[in-house]
Amino acid sequence: MFVPSEENSFTRLMRWISSFRNIGRGLLVCVTIALATTFIADHYGGPTLLYALLFGMSLHFLSDEERCRQGVEFASRTVLRVGVALLGARMTFEQVGELGIVPVLTVIGSVAIVIIMGAILARVLGLPKDLGLLTGGSVAICGASAALALSAVMPRHENSERNTILTVVGVTTLSTVAMVIYPLIAGVLNLANTQAGIFLGGTIHDVAQVVGAGYMISEETGDTSTLVKLVRVAMLVPTVVIFMWMFRSSRQGEGGATRIPMLPGFLVGFVVLVIINSLGLIPEIVNDGMSTMSRWCLVIAIAALGIKTSFQKLAVVGWKPVILMVLETLLLLIIVLGMVLFAGENI
Repeated sequence: MFVPSEENSFTRLMRWISSFRNIGRGLLVCVTIALATTFIADHYGGPTLLYALLFGMSLHFLSDEERCRQGVEFASRTVLRVGVALLGARMTFEQVGELGIVPVLTVIGSVAIVIIMGAILARVLGLPKDLGLLTGGSVAICGASAALALSAVMPRHENSERNTILTVVGVTTLSTVAMVIYPLIAGVLNLANTQAGIFLGGTIHDVAQVVGAGYMISEETGDTSTLVKLVRVAMLVPTVVIFMWMFRSSRQGEGGATRIPMLPGFLVGFVVLVIINSLGLIPEIVNDGMSTMSRWCLVIAIAALGIKTSFQKLAVVGWKPVILMVLETLLLLIIVLGMVLFAGENI
């Protein structure tokens, strides 16, 4: 009885080593891309995620390479989910309370309106509704991170990864443009530091660009914009849950599973980290490490998604998705800026 047990254990160990080796090759490629693009962004400026995406797309031929395929798939799914879960270490409930009720309600309302209008505008432009929901959620919540998280719970079809890549490219580009233009708008309108922080945090898509734009004006603006942005990041949790229920109904109509879907592990991890961080149980050095790890995981995942997507597939789509994301961005701008100007010094 003892010898077969040893043989079974040895067989399982060898199978695990073989699986790790298969994952390791493709994962190493994605990590290498992440290192290279982070170095370029740190030394020469520009959005790291966009660089990683484009570098990955230049290596699209590796998606057909059997030795790399499993690792690339692992990076685009598992590493992605870890990165999204670790975003929870960035915020606490106390930070949300410090903002006040008006900015929080503005964030909630703008997220809902932009997502709904995204689906409507997609239909008007002749695009699939799920693309409108994905782009709307990405624009309204937290850019590329939201695109990756939402796509993880949406139905898979032949255009799923292409739609995700399109969304990531679009929101990252628009976020970079907004980082330059929106502080100028705040200056022209003579917004106070707190008003400018709410405006920038409520409208710019990606966290990094929000931080850059906010501290470009002042330290107070930077702190406020970061807090508002983290509230938008927190909206990822209810949005993912709602998306799961929406697409559950679609699967039922197609004869799919009818059971109540379980919350994804990465979403549970996000909520748990927010609670733990709110209780002050995470040391600052560990918190910083989690935030850094989250950023690295997202860059690696983006590199993997880039490898899985070709320029040729993107070129077929045309300009309609770009127009859709621009319209969603302008809608978000109008909602948040209107609230800031209407509320005035009362916020």
